[in-house]
Amino acid sequence: MSVVTEILQRAERGDPQAAAQLLSLVYEDLRRLAARRMAHEPPGQTLSPTALVHEAYLRLVGTADKPQWEGRGHFFAAAAEAMRRILVERARQRHSLKRGGDLKRIELDEDLPTGDDRSAELLDISGALDELEKHDAQAAALVKLRYFVGLGHQEAADSLGITRRAADRLWELARAWLYQQLSD
Repeated sequence: MSVVTEILQRAERGDPQAAAQLLSLVYEDLRRLAARRMAHEPPGQTLSPTALVHEAYLRLVGTADKPQWEGRGHFFAAAAEAMRRILVERARQRHSLKRGGDLKRIELDEDLPTGDDRSAELLDISGALDELEKHDAQAAALVKLRYFVGLGHQEAADSLGITRRAADRLWELARAWLYQQLSD
């Protein structure tokens, strides 16, 4: 049993110091994963990887319900889902008319290159993932770990507790399913 799993079990039993110990153990991993994910976002983001980690962590351990994680892999899967939801919420906020989502942002310095706004793409992928989750939750979890957290293929397989070969099959299935959903 890993140290993270032991701390997760203590947190589940209500140990008030477990959350602080958990953060110190997983913070760098979460920060690295968030940085990888944020590297795929367009320039000009107001959300930093550090802020993404902090907000995701607060959602994971700051709830009134006691978190129930089955181990390190389950915790990181929950972190992936929390990060996905945060990014989707921010994409929705950028697109809402209330916040000027239909307006184009103009950079003050015309010489600087601007990135494409990928928030619409993020919303489409999130919606397709929600549908995939109804059909195959494990395939959806693999995509979330790879796309939203930035885990490598083997890291995602380990996090889900499946073999590399099983992850290969799930990845192919998920890619084909998502391609079909997103191309319609």
